[in-house]
Amino acid sequence: MSWGAELWDQFDNLEKHTQWGIDVLERYIKFVKERTEIELSYAKQLRNLSKKYQPKKSSKEEEEYKYTSCQAFLSTLHETGDYAGQHEVISENMTAQILVDLARYVQELKQERKANFCDGRKAQQHIETCWKQLESSKRRFERDCKEAERAQQYFEKMDADINVTKADVEKARQQAQIRHQMAEDSRADYSSVLQKFNQEQHAYYHTHIPSIFQKIQEMEERRIVKIGECLKTYAEVDRQVIPIIGKCLDGIVTAAEAIDQKSDSQLVIEAYKSGFEPPGDVEFEDYTQPMKRTVSDNSLSNPRADGKPELKFGGKSKGKLWPFIKKNKGAAPEDFSNLPPEQRRKKLQQRVDELSKDIQKETDQRDAITKMKDVYLKNPQMGDPASLDHKLAEVTQNMERLRLEAQKFEAWLAEVEGRLPGRGDPVRRQSGMYESQQPPATHNCAQDRESSPDGSYTEEQSQESEVKVLAVDFDDEFDDEEPLPAIGTCKALYTFEGQNEGTISVAEGETLYVIEEDKGDGWTRIRRSEDEEGYVPTSYVEVYLDKNAKGAKTYI
Repeated sequence: MSWGAELWDQFDNLEKHTQWGIDVLERYIKFVKERTEIELSYAKQLRNLSKKYQPKKSSKEEEEYKYTSCQAFLSTLHETGDYAGQHEVISENMTAQILVDLARYVQELKQERKANFCDGRKAQQHIETCWKQLESSKRRFERDCKEAERAQQYFEKMDADINVTKADVEKARQQAQIRHQMAEDSRADYSSVLQKFNQEQHAYYHTHIPSIFQKIQEMEERRIVKIGECLKTYAEVDRQVIPIIGKCLDGIVTAAEAIDQKSDSQLVIEAYKSGFEPPGDVEFEDYTQPMKRTVSDNSLSNPRADGKPELKFGGKSKGKLWPFIKKNKGAAPEDFSNLPPEQRRKKLQQRVDELSKDIQKETDQRDAITKMKDVYLKNPQMGDPASLDHKLAEVTQNMERLRLEAQKFEAWLAEVEGRLPGRGDPVRRQSGMYESQQPPATHNCAQDRESSPDGSYTEEQSQESEVKVLAVDFDDEFDDEEPLPAIGTCKALYTFEGQNEGTISVAEGETLYVIEEDKGDGWTRIRRSEDEEGYVPTSYVEVYLDKNAKGAKTYI
């Protein structure tokens, strides 16, 4: 089967067919290109979808992902992102293995096709030229033969006419001979040209055209094979990512199977458990005795002793069922005393862990600055060691501040866990930031419930604390009514942002009045104006005490 033998006379049709084959190849290239664009667009949409439902950092959604069902959903989002990545791989591989290769092949194919058909046209032009030469030689031979025939007839006519002179007859005879000789020459030339044309024609139809058409056939067959290879590659590119896509789907199934409803239920308990005991039975109170009311051990109402003012815990009036639940309308206390015991313990532990991380970070920064300072000391040309002193002092002060704050929260945590006794009243009055926490001697309401077997608040547990609470409250009132006198001045060495209750913000270089010296807790009480006072870290200010001032004492 050869196009040269079977299609020797279909040059124009073969030219159209091969052009159609190139058009088909270019259509396939366009198809693959659009497929890669679809894959990229699909991958982008999947990634955006996964990103849209990812939990936002430092938000309530992030806390929700501690549940196994939410973790499974988060794993699904991650696997969806990986799944999108495989579609990007499909697009990249199709571009590299199909599009680039086919674009180069099409250009080579066009050049080869152009060269082959150019050779074919040259062969056609050559055979047409030979044919024209043959026709020209044939017409000349025909013309010379006719001329020789006419010359012969004229000679015979002249020879038969008796009136014609012998000279005229001889002239006619010579003319006839010349024409016959010209006819013979034309015949010989025609025969030679004909023989040459037949040879060229035989070579054209049996050598040149078959050779050219064979090249065109091979070119076309290579194109067909190339399309087949590209189709296989098209399928293989998809097939290569199927195992990874399968792993993504397996990951989703594994995450779904890891969902534990019991574990999630336990997490709900841990998240919302208050730590309080359920209240006991409310006993009958006999109102038939007008002057004396008995308060049962299990009563939740607030006690009122004869001749004593009624105490209100947490702003709740007497007779409320849950006096320990506080509805804090303002900012939450720093020690989380507004929360139930278990929730308070968790918040305090979380805060202690955060402070530990901050301290470690500051420690690493201090060590880095110290090493850099040592390098500067050994190699002065690299930098001035004194330029790091301010930064080192600032990091050290930050570490001290964080340690003090960590100790404060650790003390609160230990108090909640029952490892340490309650904090004393002097600490509460020094810092001014812990007023939400009741002194240990008063035994706040939540602590009384924890010590009670049934979790209720009783008369016996709070009888002694009642007077002490009143004393502390009256003491605070007198403190507010009589401002402390200034015992000196201080200059702020650094800027301090007082964000906690009881603190005051100061700017670097600012001069203020000292009204209470550091009593060993790391805080100094200062005043800017009559209505503006609070605590600042002692390390942040330089104190100048007036030795003659009342109350100026040195605490060691």
